[in-house]
Amino acid sequence: MKYFDYEYRVRYGDTDKMGISYYANYLIWFEAARTEYFRALGLPYTECEKQGIYLPVVEAHARYMGPSTYDDLITIRTSVSELRISTIRFEYQVLKPGTVKPISQGYTVHVFVDASMKPVRAPESVSEKVECYSLLQ
Repeated sequence: MKYFDYEYRVRYGDTDKMGISYYANYLIWFEAARTEYFRALGLPYTECEKQGIYLPVVEAHARYMGPSTYDDLITIRTSVSELRISTIRFEYQVLKPGTVKPISQGYTVHVFVDASMKPVRAPESVSEKVECYSLLQ
C-alpha cells in the first residue's frame, strides 16, 4: 500500500476563535490517520503493544498552507517514506475536496522500542507489509 486516505469531518470544537482549525489538531489527525494506516495493513497498533513493541514519536513537523474550518471534510493521506532498522517516518498531506494543493503537510518519526524504552528492530510483520513511498515526490 503506497498510501492510506483517512477522512475526517472538522468539528466545531476543532476550531479556534477565528473559525480556523486549531494548529495542534493536525498532529492529532496525523495520529488517527497513522493508526488507521496500520489497521488497513492488518497490523492494528494494539497488536504491537501486546507483543511489547511501542512507537513513541521522536520528531514531528507540520506546515500549514491553507485553512480548514468547521464541517470541512478533510482527507489525511498517509505514507511511509522511510523504514530503517529501528525507526519509521510517516508523511502526511491534508487535502480538502476541490483543492489541488494540500492545505497542510507534515511528518512524524517514530522509534520501535520495548517496554523498557530501549530501541529494538522493526518487527518483520511491519517490514514485510510497509512499502516506502514519499507523498512529497
